[in-house]
Amino acid sequence: MACCKGGPGYASPLDAFRNGPREELLYVVCVQPDQTKQDYLATVDVDPNSPTYSQVIHRTYTGSEGDELHHSGWNVCSSCYDNPDLKRNFLILPSLHSCNVFVVDVGTNPRKPELHKVIDGSEMKSVNCSFPHTAHCLASGEIMISTMGDKNENGKGDFVLIDAKTLKVTGTWTKGDKLAKFGYDFWYQPYHDVMIASEWGTPKYFKTGFHPADVANPEKYGTSLNVYKWSTRELQQVIDLGREGCAPLEIRFLHDPKSAEGFVGCAVEANVYRFFKTDDGKWTTEKVIDIPAKTALKNGVETKLNGLMSDILLSLDDKYLYFSCWLHGDVRQYDVSNPRKPKLTGRVHLGGEIANYGLKLIEDKEFNDQPEPVKVKGKQLFGGPQMLQLSLDGKRLYVSSSLYSPWDKQFYPQMGQKGGWIVKLDVDTVNGGMKLDPDFLVDFGKEPDGAVLPHEMRYPGGDCTSDIWLAED
Repeated sequence: MACCKGGPGYASPLDAFRNGPREELLYVVCVQPDQTKQDYLATVDVDPNSPTYSQVIHRTYTGSEGDELHHSGWNVCSSCYDNPDLKRNFLILPSLHSCNVFVVDVGTNPRKPELHKVIDGSEMKSVNCSFPHTAHCLASGEIMISTMGDKNENGKGDFVLIDAKTLKVTGTWTKGDKLAKFGYDFWYQPYHDVMIASEWGTPKYFKTGFHPADVANPEKYGTSLNVYKWSTRELQQVIDLGREGCAPLEIRFLHDPKSAEGFVGCAVEANVYRFFKTDDGKWTTEKVIDIPAKTALKNGVETKLNGLMSDILLSLDDKYLYFSCWLHGDVRQYDVSNPRKPKLTGRVHLGGEIANYGLKLIEDKEFNDQPEPVKVKGKQLFGGPQMLQLSLDGKRLYVSSSLYSPWDKQFYPQMGQKGGWIVKLDVDTVNGGMKLDPDFLVDFGKEPDGAVLPHEMRYPGGDCTSDIWLAED
């Protein structure tokens, strides 16, 4: 149980929201589009009083090539708040392609993290898993990483356990005979004895790029949420969202550790589903946000363009839901005080297909605006808004541009050539609304070893997408 004993993280989500410090550093996973060069963790100065504000001040290289860093997590987090002997000092970086897991020491010198250990991809493949994605710490002190493939990169949803002290793979988490067909993200809520995981698809197919014909193939793309009994580690329920729920990616319970509901963003058709517990103890879903496709003139032909919803997150007070539509090119804010009826309160354009390529918008069922290219400090934002990270107090939203390097190169080749970016949106937390900060830009086109692609972002002390809290009773 969580209690105020001064372990890692914060006593509660609202403690972090009200009392957490302003972020001064941002750790950013960076992928090299040139597979002969190394990926790295960039340390970005986000202290507005610093002379190196909005600049990369350090790079921690993997020491290997072709890793495809993607997401990151912690050795321990707020779920271990009742254990003062534990310290949040290692950032865990799984890599999709090599299956290596990089353990980075951010505790000794937060401004200059160092590579502490590499857990070789062979350890993951030895338990028949590949394409590691989301890393969460458990209250036991273990690290759990969701995986998307078996050792041959066929679809398989599983979870690898790593001992937080020895940093060795100890096996897989799931018990019983039933495994999920696909994997991606996960969130656990022990108060309700549940963990819910999402799905992308079969790695050996999606790693070659996005192929529209694959979407309808149930052997290539997932459409389900997988519900596990937390105490027994068994897959108990599979909720099929159908075609409109294709590729349900980022999954977020409300931060309140007693909450029995949350949201998942479904990438391909850009929909948000609310999931919740019913009176009979089962879990179900309902679609609460539907972003319609836009029609644009592309190469002289009218073409339907879906949004491709790539990331979602919730503010720590559970008031606002944010998400990005990578292809449409907008970031949105919804008031979810009533989770059944989200209300749009803010929207900002940052690139996207229509703006990047000068496509003529023919039909937009929501808005009457032609997206235009966006420049910040003289740099055009090639690509689209992708990963999001919100400040603890909810007042600053950081947005990065890279989704996954094979897809980046397919949809936005200019981004691979000119580099990705991070921008900042200033948020009105009282009335809702967001505005682009014209003075903040991290330009990853000017890196020492060539342009790179920035993906997930973390703060040294944890944030609203890496920390999970446990109920106190």
